[in-house]
Amino acid sequence: MFSPRDRELERGWPGRIDGDRVVQVAAQTLQAFFTGGGTAREHAEYPLAEVDLRAPVLRPPSVRVFDGGDFVFANPAAIRGPEDTVPLPEGAAELQPVLRVAAVIGAGTIGGFTLMNDWHAPGLTGAKARDFAISLGPVVVTPDELAAQTADWDALVAYAARNTQLLPGDVIAAAPEFSGDPARAGDVVELELPPFGTLRNTVGS
Repeated sequence: MFSPRDRELERGWPGRIDGDRVVQVAAQTLQAFFTGGGTAREHAEYPLAEVDLRAPVLRPPSVRVFDGGDFVFANPAAIRGPEDTVPLPEGAAELQPVLRVAAVIGAGTIGGFTLMNDWHAPGLTGAKARDFAISLGPVVVTPDELAAQTADWDALVAYAARNTQLLPGDVIAAAPEFSGDPARAGDVVELELPPFGTLRNTVGS
């Protein structure tokens, strides 16, 4: 998802990165694009340097975060995009970045993968230590573009779908790739993993 810097768009438009350009595709959201089979008419082109990349899914129907063979639900209303400021939650002096790879569900299967910063506030307890912010982005890569997969995604998706229905836009995150150094107000946190690029956020006061 992206938006030209001269346009005020809440969630942006779906687009395809082609070298130093972004090509807008004819879909309202990324999940609509995946549901339509991953193909759509192409619209205008924009220089990549003149757009802002947004959260791939701004309001997912659900977010499941795996650690091992089981998952917990995370807060779909807490999604942040690349370059967004992540405020310190009340009662927390610092945040712990936790890098994960996350799958975005399309038409009954995985539509693509993106990076997740599963922020953790060590100074808080219980669910409130994690439900204040989740960063997603900066891009989504299709399954064929992800050469090395560190998780058994078929097993994770099958378990998540057991006795329920996965919806387009659902986010499923695998076990952590690594945890970064603690960050305080004013710090810029950059998490990088090929082929996704860098997911960057500033910790706010």
